[in-house]
Parts: sequence; C-alpha cells; structure tokens
Amino acid sequence: MLSVLLAQQLAVLFLIMGCGFVLVKTGLVQSRESRTLSVITLYLIMPCVILNAFQIDYSDQIRDGLILAFLAGAAIHAVLFALVGLLGRVFRLEAVEKASLIYSNAGNLIIPLVTSVLGPQQVIYASGFLCVQTVFLWTHGQSLMRGTASISWKKLLCNINLLASLAGILLFVTGTHLPLVLEDTLSTLASTIGPVSMLVVGMLLADVSWSQVLARKRIYGIVFLKMIVIPGTVLLLLRAAAPFVPVAGASDILFISLMAVITPSATTITQMAQIYDRGASYASSINVLTTLVCIATMPLMAFFYML
Repeated sequence: MLSVLLAQQLAVLFLIMGCGFVLVKTGLVQSRESRTLSVITLYLIMPCVILNAFQIDYSDQIRDGLILAFLAGAAIHAVLFALVGLLGRVFRLEAVEKASLIYSNAGNLIIPLVTSVLGPQQVIYASGFLCVQTVFLWTHGQSLMRGTASISWKKLLCNINLLASLAGILLFVTGTHLPLVLEDTLSTLASTIGPVSMLVVGMLLADVSWSQVLARKRIYGIVFLKMIVIPGTVLLLLRAAAPFVPVAGASDILFISLMAVITPSATTITQMAQIYDRGASYASSINVLTTLVCIATMPLMAFFYML
C-alpha cells in the first residue's frame, strides 16, 4: 500500500534526521554549520535533481502530465489563498501564520519522497508544483511577510531552482540530452537530496529551545490547520477531480501535488521572518512542530487519498 511505503520512507528520512541531531548533541559539529549543507542543497543538489528529472525522452503523455502538474499547482494555490483568507478572518491570523499555512517545505521533502515512493521518472511532475510555489513565494509570500505590496523581481527571476526548471523544460521540449558524463554527474548528486536535507533538519532541531516552542498554546491550532484541515480540504478536492481529468496517470500526478501540500511549513518563511522582523522564533516553532508531526500526518493523508 502506498501509504505504508510512504511511512517507511519517511521513517528512513527521520532516522537520517536523527543522525544530524546526534552529531550536534555529541559536539562533533555545531548546529550553525548546517548552513553550509543548506547552501549545497539549495544551489547545487536541488538544481541537479530538477535538471536530471527532465533528462527523459519527449512524449505527448509526459507533456500532458507536466501541463497538468503546473495547472494543479496553480489551482491548489488558489484554494490555499482562499482558504487561508477565510481562516484569517475567523481566527485573526498573523502574517507569519498565514504564510506558514500557505507555503510548504516541498522542496526538501517532495523530491526525495517521490523518488523513493513513485520512482525517479515521476520527479518531473513535482517540478510543476515547485515552480508555481516559487513564483508565489517570492511575490505574494514576500509581500505578506514585508507588510507591503512590493515584489522582489530580482530574487524571483534569479531563483536557481526556477531557472533549473525552465532549463529542464527547454531540454525536454527540444529533446536535448546532456552528455553521458554530465547526466551521470547530475544523477549522482540528485540521489543525495534526501539524506543531506534531513541531516540539515536534524542539526537545526538539535539547537531548538523546546520549552519556548511548546509554551505557545496558539501554535497547536496552527499546526492542526496546517497538517490536517488545509491538506484534508485539498485532498478531497483532488480526489473529486481526478476521475474527470483526461490525462494518463492523472491520479498519481495529482497525488504528487498533494504530497507537496502535506509537507511541513516552509523554512523560507522563517528566514523571511528574520529579515523582516515578523516573529522569527514563532515561525521557526511552527516549522519545527509541523516537521515532527508530518511523519504521522503524511501517511494518513496518503491513505485517505488512495481509498
């Protein structure tokens, strides 16, 4: 069963996360040194993963699936904006809470999970959601955290993962394959995305003040909304839409989009909260708790989607 396989792969990733935690707690490395691994992941490994995913032969079926992935990503974000807007009025959500509810840590989790659960040939469809989220994150998300309507077009257009996706699409559409040596290099680096990402998370968790995280009563409601209510709503909509989508493998492609939604809150929101003085410790706390509970909620969501 897919949910069981997902739980097994999550368990593997969380054990790797535990290794990072232990490395810091035993004094072998320091938590702040995780920044080096984060830079390597963001600027080297992730672009390799994306480019490697597009190194496949062009076909109409894959093209249609990729278009569906982009459309699903856009539709899901429209639902997220509307749902969080409604919840914001009901619960008087702060900017950091809204951003944490909308944007997920899909980049670090969805690709290794899709690779392990569905196979590397399906990673190309994960890029659809990631591209859409990247655009919204550096336009709407940044404006939300800054408290202004301004947009950093430079950061958007220079985003390495967005550029890698556009380059990958160009290679795919034109049927261009990189030389074998380069392709093997991309594939080898891409295979490290899961372990390196989870080591970073483990190293960061080792430096968390748990008393501060657990002291906020409101955070439990936010985590419940992020990991149960919002993904549950998206799940129901995707399940209802899947039978009517005239694309081969539509159910699996929409499941990949769902996997992106059911991941923890985005670490980028914590970074933006630090820059714009919008409650960085609170954003970090939301990220930490959603990361811990996802090992239970993600297989649960997968199970209900596959029913």
